[in-house]
Amino acid sequence: MSNEPPVVTKTFARFEQQHILPIPENERTGTSWSIFAIWVGLNMMPLTVVTGAVASGAYGLPIGWSIVAILTGNVIGAFGSALHASQGPHLGIPQMLQARAQFGYLGGGLFALIAFVMFMGFFTSILIVAKDALLAVFPGVNGSIAIIGFAAVGIVLCVFGYEMLRKTMVWISILIAAAVTLSMILLWTKPEVTGQRAEAAFSFDGFFAMLAIGIVWQLAYAPYVSDYSRYLPKKTGPKTAFWSTYLGLVVSSVFVMTLGVLLGAANAGNPLAALGDHLGPIGLIVLVIFAVTSALINGVELYSAVMNALTAMQSSFRITVTSATRIWTTVICGGVATMIALLGQGDFMTMFESFLTLLLYVLIPWSAINLADYFIVQKGEYVVDDLFKRSGGRYGKWNTIGLVSYAIGLAAQVPFMITPLFTGPFAEPLQGIDIAWLVGFAVTVVVYLVLVRINRSRTALAAGPRQRAEVEAEA
Repeated sequence: MSNEPPVVTKTFARFEQQHILPIPENERTGTSWSIFAIWVGLNMMPLTVVTGAVASGAYGLPIGWSIVAILTGNVIGAFGSALHASQGPHLGIPQMLQARAQFGYLGGGLFALIAFVMFMGFFTSILIVAKDALLAVFPGVNGSIAIIGFAAVGIVLCVFGYEMLRKTMVWISILIAAAVTLSMILLWTKPEVTGQRAEAAFSFDGFFAMLAIGIVWQLAYAPYVSDYSRYLPKKTGPKTAFWSTYLGLVVSSVFVMTLGVLLGAANAGNPLAALGDHLGPIGLIVLVIFAVTSALINGVELYSAVMNALTAMQSSFRITVTSATRIWTTVICGGVATMIALLGQGDFMTMFESFLTLLLYVLIPWSAINLADYFIVQKGEYVVDDLFKRSGGRYGKWNTIGLVSYAIGLAAQVPFMITPLFTGPFAEPLQGIDIAWLVGFAVTVVVYLVLVRINRSRTALAAGPRQRAEVEAEA
């Protein structure tokens, strides 16, 4: 029998075989450019435009201050996501599967489920915004049929898996970058767009709210950055994964959100429609490009939703993940998300803003624990095989330290929270400035490191008498 590694067939539509399992070195076909292109392409969509429009449209910030808030938030948030991405080449496994190391085999399943809900939310949101972009050009199109068609494209791409998604994103990033660049240049020449609106004014609550949105936009990528960086060869190292991810996320997000700022200033109620209103036929062509490419981009969101669904299912049930399992999971998840999109076409902007806010609060403690454990406690040294054992191996089924730290970090945010349903008692004295995410991150890191240190001290003390007894018995 030959000991040579199997040959990887390089075709555009190579079917993925590994699913949530570690990626073998001979199948790691990712490059720094492909990782950069994935994150550039993923942000080049109308949902990013709509998010940027929140600054000038919903919060009424001047264009300059809107851009500053967006830039600051994205620069901060992407740092965390890129640190998560740097773990991929070393471990070779999906991001949320790593949660088993911090929360236990079953505990990790809970966080995979949370991430699954998040990705389903993004898949649904992109369907709705893509539909809106198409209707801005062709008002007579049936919106429900458009959503179903866009969903079908994303589902097909997701069925094939990583290789097709990666190559598709490379071409999409180039196409949309050209369209956005042209739109930006033309809009900056329009005084009716770039001129200061009478009602636009700087406000601390609006500025910091938009800054927080920039942070959560980037941290929303944290639960799946390693899903793609795990395809980088191990010798590539964490630095390449970090910078490819960081630059791809920041450059594209700030660029496209800035387009949203201009459109939000021109039409706060329907920023996408402003493209056609102010750029005429060129704007309509850009909207069509946005709509079509969003369907392709959405395959990435569904792919990560499926990775987390499989992780959660494997944690809860005795199942073997096969290609058939992944395909059926993809079809079912895509179908459910499509139904949600069909039912949620009403007041989308309000729902989406609330979704982003709640997402930030839920993600922050998990991110803090994962980064503290990987870089400070374990220093990247994990036994990957134990992460797939139903007993949890050395990580156990439930990790009390991780779960307690998460609960405390989540609770620490409550007094500072600002949501449509609840505003914490400390939010008003801070003039509505949302610092809950900062408090939550700091508290979670401190609590986790303290509990780990206490646990290690107790373990060392308990081991002492046993070791002495073994020595005496041997004597």
